[in-house]
Amino acid sequence: MKKLESREDIELLVNSFYAKVIKDETIAFFFNDIANVNWDYHLPKMYSFWETILFGQMTYKGNPMAVHFPVNEIAALEKRHFEQWLKLWKETISEHFQGENADMAITKSENIAKLMAFKMNLARRL
Repeated sequence: MKKLESREDIELLVNSFYAKVIKDETIAFFFNDIANVNWDYHLPKMYSFWETILFGQMTYKGNPMAVHFPVNEIAALEKRHFEQWLKLWKETISEHFQGENADMAITKSENIAKLMAFKMNLARRL
């Protein structure tokens, strides 16, 4: 196992993760059918997002919460969806990486999933 320590490592992680996501019975439809994700645009954005989160490189520009609200209006992003997202993320990390940054990627993802699930639920109530 190697340490998660470079942009190239993040690219491997993100690419491996989304290869699972687009086939997943629980969450793939959000990406494939509802958001109709342009992967050539989305993947580099995710590389930058995680590079900013894990390495403080400040390469990410955007508002991840704002991007998810329109999807949530079409189909509710529920706690179970975020749990599945987390399961696939943690599984992908454990397949490729170990160490402090791998652990931090898990902790950060758990915090992100909790916050997003809360805000998506709140938005549906308003």
